[in-house]
Amino acid sequence: MPHSLRKLDVSPGVVLWPGCLEPAAQTALIEDVLVRVRDAPFYRPRMPRSGRPFSVEETNFGTLGWYSDEAGYRYQACHPRTRCRWPPMPESLIALWSTLTNHPALPECCLVNLYRGDARMGLHQDRDEAALDAPVLSISLGDDAIFRIGGTTRQSPPRRFTLRSGDAIVFGGIARLAYHGIDRVIANSCSLVPGGGRINLTLRRVSPV
Repeated sequence: MPHSLRKLDVSPGVVLWPGCLEPAAQTALIEDVLVRVRDAPFYRPRMPRSGRPFSVEETNFGTLGWYSDEAGYRYQACHPRTRCRWPPMPESLIALWSTLTNHPALPECCLVNLYRGDARMGLHQDRDEAALDAPVLSISLGDDAIFRIGGTTRQSPPRRFTLRSGDAIVFGGIARLAYHGIDRVIANSCSLVPGGGRINLTLRRVSPV
């Protein structure tokens, strides 16, 4: 269960829970993540059309996984390299989803992003899901990151703040299609992730109820 239910209303539809997971819960969760990564190893997705590799590495847990290559963005049931189904999500993540989102349906995808070195994530929308009524839950583990979130157009003025290990953020409602991204990761600010870096867990509902 969350260590802290103190929340900050960042902007309409965007809620931050600083320090949602206490250190022991973060350690347990990172262990759960790394066990699953043995069966679903990290890979580097590619941009549509250009085939340019992402700077982040990714994998997925759940019944569906988000994937990108020259053919476009999409969800699929199997790992692109092993061709095996994605591992199930940790129960602790499902519990967090139920507690923090109050959404009636369970998440189907947990996208796992690994940031090392100069990896970052440009401004983008999470819009490949049919269930746009469901919010997005994001959990940070490891190094601090400068997070940016704006409105539903690229011209909307963004807000920037630091996400630290154990923080959780939810965006939905009028902010469900908000542009957001990671400007940079502050190296060596946390020792949680073996080998250094940051792992971000993004839970999404893909299919309509």
